[in-house]
Amino acid sequence: MKQSKLLLQTLRETPKDADVISQQLMMRAGMIHKQAAGIYSYFPLALRSIRKFEQIVREELEKDGCQEILMPTVQPAELWEESGRWTFYGKELLRFKDRKDTWFCLGPTHEEVVTDMVRRTVHSYKQLPINVFQIQTKFRDEIRPRFGLMRGREFIMKDGYSFHADDADADREYWVMFEAYKRIFARLGVKFRSVEADSGAIGGSFTHEFHVLAGSGEDGILSCNACEYTSNIEKTEAPAVQAEAHGAAFELRRDHFCTPGIVSQEAQAAGMIDAEHPSGMPIAQTSKFFLYRVTLADRTTKLVGAVLRGDHEVNAVKVKNLIGATEIELFPIEEAEAITGAKSGFMGPVGLKDVHFFVDLSLQGAVNLTCGANRTDYHHFGFSPERDLPGCTSADIRMATEGDTCTRCHKGHYQAFRGIEVGQVFKLGTKYSKSMNCTFLDEQGKEQPMVMGCYGIGVTRTVAATIEQNYDADGIIWPWPIAPFQIHLLSLDPANPEVSSLADQVEKELEAAGFEVLHDEREGLSPGAKFKDADLLGFPLRILVGARGLKEGLIELRDRRTKVVEKVPPAQILELVQKAKNGIMKELQSAGGR
Repeated sequence: MKQSKLLLQTLRETPKDADVISQQLMMRAGMIHKQAAGIYSYFPLALRSIRKFEQIVREELEKDGCQEILMPTVQPAELWEESGRWTFYGKELLRFKDRKDTWFCLGPTHEEVVTDMVRRTVHSYKQLPINVFQIQTKFRDEIRPRFGLMRGREFIMKDGYSFHADDADADREYWVMFEAYKRIFARLGVKFRSVEADSGAIGGSFTHEFHVLAGSGEDGILSCNACEYTSNIEKTEAPAVQAEAHGAAFELRRDHFCTPGIVSQEAQAAGMIDAEHPSGMPIAQTSKFFLYRVTLADRTTKLVGAVLRGDHEVNAVKVKNLIGATEIELFPIEEAEAITGAKSGFMGPVGLKDVHFFVDLSLQGAVNLTCGANRTDYHHFGFSPERDLPGCTSADIRMATEGDTCTRCHKGHYQAFRGIEVGQVFKLGTKYSKSMNCTFLDEQGKEQPMVMGCYGIGVTRTVAATIEQNYDADGIIWPWPIAPFQIHLLSLDPANPEVSSLADQVEKELEAAGFEVLHDEREGLSPGAKFKDADLLGFPLRILVGARGLKEGLIELRDRRTKVVEKVPPAQILELVQKAKNGIMKELQSAGGR
């Protein structure tokens, strides 16, 4: 492919509205164009990478018997009303009416449509299991689209769905897809982790996310350094911590400490001074209190309190899951102040009515703690959660942290990573099949709901995440499997007939051997300008043909990642390229995550 014919314009300056490195480099490399907030056009180079990743996905899924289908982007509201998600999904669901005044939406996901397809087609246990997938454009009306392709409104996604006669078969397929995803991301050549996660709006009984590791990742990941346990920080189990001994229990001392105007936990602890604590309280002897409003499946709401040690952070996702809520939000501060009678920082759980309390496991058996007195500037002392909060539930409600002991092997400790979520597998169960009457006849002729699984990969998001992990100060460093082109051939003196002829010959020879070559034969550009473009575009290998090298009878091969340069006679370039490819692929195979 001649670069002069390619629809491409590189930029020297970083666009002002580009947030993260992948967006900056893809815009500078002429790969994407922002049409509107969170909506992009893909130029040829971007589309080549996207299609290559799609092909990896197809090949690995087809190994496990998955069948490709294609479902409509526009979906009728009646299907979403059947599942109960028409109102539940929120404003991210773009709803609209057609000319007949019928409601539709742009599909953010396709559980409803695929369930409708299968219930109309599959009627007997003999037709199960079924596993289908599509690669298609999705639309989610994000309130704050950002980070280029990593959090857009319109994006390309692979979504797959399986249907089974029972839980055991659904579990089997879940782990088949889990292993398929590991193969997919290993082939991509990125460092990744598979992590236990929360199922969120999709629903389901258990789920794993796949994260590309990158410092710019939005998600926190904790991974044991001694076993395979890896989890999204929202899901990570916090180890039980024995309550610290603070002396023999005594009665609650109301309004014991006065810390006027001090709000932060650390400052309050330091300011809690009395005869027994002349230097203030240790922060582990203080407590925190959070008041949440949760929405249940029947759309009713209730108040829930979370109480934990002053040096721990609450995990709202754990609280939400413990109570089986569909939504959770901090109780508005003005309403909380009205209920408790105190300003933020001085609210406490003691004496509140119509609130169910969850107390973190680290406070089991704890006595002589401090807590807000529900009186501005004051704290109680002698707080014992199990005594002073009748009916409270002890549970793991705190954020696990780096260095905590692993709850699975009890030997290793958690290490922290940042990750970009690029894929997720769900065990859905019968959430959709029951609400949408997707049933089959079992061996006894009895009607049963199908058990479902769901498996997604953000295709465009993965391409962007790959760049977030593979770049340097000069530009992108593409992994071989999804590089738009594998080789960038530069003619430094294209007006020189000898250089031009040899470069064309090298291009044809490499393409005949199956390599993808972008030939920069543009005239009127300095060598420096071509070098800058080549580094920005970041193809794995660069071949340099110039008059100076030809005087020595040599052409140059440069590895983009290692910057290692080798010079060989033109007759040996194909052999050298094949050797370089083998080395790159071997390195990629050993670089993947678990």
